[in-house]
Amino acid sequence: MTPAKVHGGPAPEKGERAVGLRERKKARTRAAIQQQALRLFRDQGYDATTMEQIAEAAEVSTSTIFRYFPTKEELVVSDEQEAFFINAWREQPKELPLVRALRYAIRSTFEGLSSTELGAQRDRDVLMLTVPELWAASLGNVAEARQTIIELVAERGGRPQDDVQVRAVSAAVFGVILDAMLRWAQDPGQDIAEELDRVLAFMDNDHFNGLAGAEPSADRA
Repeated sequence: MTPAKVHGGPAPEKGERAVGLRERKKARTRAAIQQQALRLFRDQGYDATTMEQIAEAAEVSTSTIFRYFPTKEELVVSDEQEAFFINAWREQPKELPLVRALRYAIRSTFEGLSSTELGAQRDRDVLMLTVPELWAASLGNVAEARQTIIELVAERGGRPQDDVQVRAVSAAVFGVILDAMLRWAQDPGQDIAEELDRVLAFMDNDHFNGLAGAEPSADRA
């Protein structure tokens, strides 16, 4: 996903530029730490990797790591890409059908990832599936991701989150995404973006896309 272009308006003050630079530097440091941690976890095992080894690989102190990631588990379960996906979906034209907008948002999100970032995403999936304490730690993320899908579907359809059709569509979308991510963890050669688009294409029809144009359902489960 390409950054938004800014047209016109006053130039940022010196202090604002400094804050922006600091935030970007912090984001780069955080990403570098996580990428090195995931590489070490993949190469030598999660339990066998120490925080000191990660610090050395990332060329930072262990105290810096704990400033960004309070626990070892957070080095795996923390995912910065969700915000990009949310923004990408909200940026889709309102006239686009719901599932079409979702497909374009997913495509945009993956296109915005470098090969290193994409590999790190897959490493996260593998670790969360194969390390019991990481699977337990990731359950909160799974619940949050499900709620995010519900909120986005309800928002785009102009319906309450507990609407039965919102819940049904959200559950179907979440199931497709989760299934694709699980398969990707098992098959690293898979093109995850293409696979998601291929499966979601089966939902890109009037039944699912009609959610935004229909009257809210009076039926509540």
